[in-house]
Amino acid sequence: MKILAISDRVDERVYSEHILHNYGDVDLSVGCGDLPYYYLEFIVSMVNQPVLYVHGNHDAEVLHTATGRRVIKAEGCDLIDGRVVNVKGLIFMGLGGSIRYKPGTPFQYTEAQMRARVARLIPRLLMNKLRYGRFVDVVVTHSPPYGIHDSADRAHVGFKVFLTLMAWFKPRFLLHGHMHDRRYNAQTRTTYRDTMVVGVFPVRSVEV
Repeated sequence: MKILAISDRVDERVYSEHILHNYGDVDLSVGCGDLPYYYLEFIVSMVNQPVLYVHGNHDAEVLHTATGRRVIKAEGCDLIDGRVVNVKGLIFMGLGGSIRYKPGTPFQYTEAQMRARVARLIPRLLMNKLRYGRFVDVVVTHSPPYGIHDSADRAHVGFKVFLTLMAWFKPRFLLHGHMHDRRYNAQTRTTYRDTMVVGVFPVRSVEV
């Protein structure tokens, strides 16, 4: 399966009339956070394949259009933040948001809060193991795991619980955004135990 993974910035290779030429062969798209809803909606309408996404730390809980209409999700897309879903035979787990660095901001979590979010999904993962023979295939996050592709500044420290998640439940991939490092030699693919951790920013094709 070919996945179009996107995060953090609208990319002209995707948001243009050339999207079908560039990415028309993808089986689904995954948004790793901090993306405008119109961008996700454009992809699902043009490619006509499922779009899954999680929230980023800069996302708002509610948006308002010019006419005053409240918007809480991307139309036609599947918000998987805090959920486990089976799409086209692959099991996805969504855990958006970043480490908390600004009190009172939505989609920012302490390490303990993210650990609790993971714990709530464990029963579903165990059911998957009984039904499908595996817990999860692809974990979609906004922040990276602690010590993998993250950085020392408070806003970009990764979550330690993601290391535990990978060790216990052995996803094949963890796709994350949040890291805007454009250095030529920036590390964006790292194997941790049985999982390939992939930094997405701003767009990446992933074969699963």
